[in-house]
Amino acid sequence: MRLLSFLPRLISTVLAAALLVLTAATGASAAPSASPPRVGPAAPATVDDDVEGGGGTDGGDGTGPQFYSGVTVDVSDNVSGDVYASGQTITIDGDVTGDIIAAGQTITINGNIDGNVRLAGQDITINGAVSRSGTLFGSDIEVSGSGSFGEDLVGAGQDIDIAGTVGRDVEVGVGSLTIDGTVGGNLSYSSNEEADIADGAVAGTVDRSVPQTAPEPTAGERFVGWLLGLLYALVALSIITVLSAWLFPRLLHRVTDQLIPRPWKALLVGFVAAVAVPVGVLLALITVIGIPLALSWLLVWTVLTLATFVFGAYYIGRLVFRGRQHPVVKALVGGVILIVALHIPWLNIVVWLAMVFFGLGAQLLAIYERRPWRRAPEPAETSVPAPAHAAGPPYASGPPPSPPGPLPPSGPSGPGPQNPPVQS
Repeated sequence: MRLLSFLPRLISTVLAAALLVLTAATGASAAPSASPPRVGPAAPATVDDDVEGGGGTDGGDGTGPQFYSGVTVDVSDNVSGDVYASGQTITIDGDVTGDIIAAGQTITINGNIDGNVRLAGQDITINGAVSRSGTLFGSDIEVSGSGSFGEDLVGAGQDIDIAGTVGRDVEVGVGSLTIDGTVGGNLSYSSNEEADIADGAVAGTVDRSVPQTAPEPTAGERFVGWLLGLLYALVALSIITVLSAWLFPRLLHRVTDQLIPRPWKALLVGFVAAVAVPVGVLLALITVIGIPLALSWLLVWTVLTLATFVFGAYYIGRLVFRGRQHPVVKALVGGVILIVALHIPWLNIVVWLAMVFFGLGAQLLAIYERRPWRRAPEPAETSVPAPAHAAGPPYASGPPPSPPGPLPPSGPSGPGPQNPPVQS
C-alpha cells in the first residue's frame, strides 16, 4: 500500500489531536455514570496536581478506563485498562494493560504497554515496550534503544528515529528517517530524502516512494482557467449590475452625478476615508466599549465597498453613452468593461483601487449632500413698491378718493347750459 504524501499526514495529525481532546473531555464528563468492564485489580493510578479530571470509572483504584487532562499529566502508577490523556506534557511511567490514546505537545512513554498506542503530538518518545502496534503522528518521533513495538509501527513525522525494535512492518511518511535498531518486517516510507538505515536493520524489503507534487499548469491551461474565470465573472456580476440599474436607477444616477463635475474631489474623499475608517474601527475595538459601534461601522463600510463595483460600472456606462440610453444598458456595458479590466494582470490593481476610491468618494459625497441635518435655504423676501400718489395730505385709512369726472364745456357767460339764439 502506497503512503500518502507528507502534507496529508500533518493534516491528519491535527485532526486526530482535536478529535482526541474532544473524546477525552467527553469521556471525563461521562465517566461517573458509566460502568465499563473491569480488567482486574491493580494499584491506584496517581497523577500530578496539575491534572484536571483525572481518574477512572471505578472510583480511582486504577481499574478500567482512565481519563486525564491538564497542562501536565504524569501517570506514575500502573493502570488496569485504557488510558486517555490530553495536555501539554504527558508522561506515563506506570505499566498499562490496555491501550493508550493521547494528544499533547510532549508525550513520553516509559512504562510497558500491553495494548496499542495512538499518539499525536509535537515530540513523541517511546522508552518502554509496547506489546502491540503503534500509530504515531508528530514532528519529532523517537523510539529509543529501550523502546519497542511487538507488531507494526505506522505514522508520520518530520524526523523519525528508530533505535529500538519493531516486530513487524514499518509504514511512515517522513521528512528524515533514521533506523539504527531492527525492523522485523518490511519498511515502506514516503520521503523526498533517502533514509539512513544501518546494515541489516530491516529484515524484509525496503520500499521508498517520493511524494508527487502537482504539475505546473501549462500556458494554455492557465489561459483557459483565466478565460473561464472571466466568463463566470461576466455572467455573475452582469446580473448584479442589471438588477441594480433596474431597481435603483435614480440612486445610481444621483451617486454618479458626484463624479461628473468633480471626479478628483471624490477620489480624494474616497482615499482619505479608505485610510481613516479602518483606523477608527480598530481604535473602537481597542476601547472594548466601542465594539458594537465598530462592528456597525465595519458592516456599513463593507456594504459601501462592495457597492463601488455597481456605481463604477454605471459611471463608465454614462461616459460611453452620452445620450439618454436606458440605465440598464449603461450599467450592463459599463460592467462588462470594468470586469474585463479587472481580469487583466497588473492593470487590475490600478483599476480596482480607482474603482474603490472613486466609488467610496462618490457615495460619501452623495450622503453628505442629502444629509438630514442640512438647513434648507430660506426664500428671499421681495418688496413690492407702493404706487405713487399726487401730492396732498395723507389719508389715515382706506383708499384715496377717485378723481372727479370731466366737467361740461363752459360758454362766454360762464358755466352752465347755453340756449341757442332766436332768429326773427
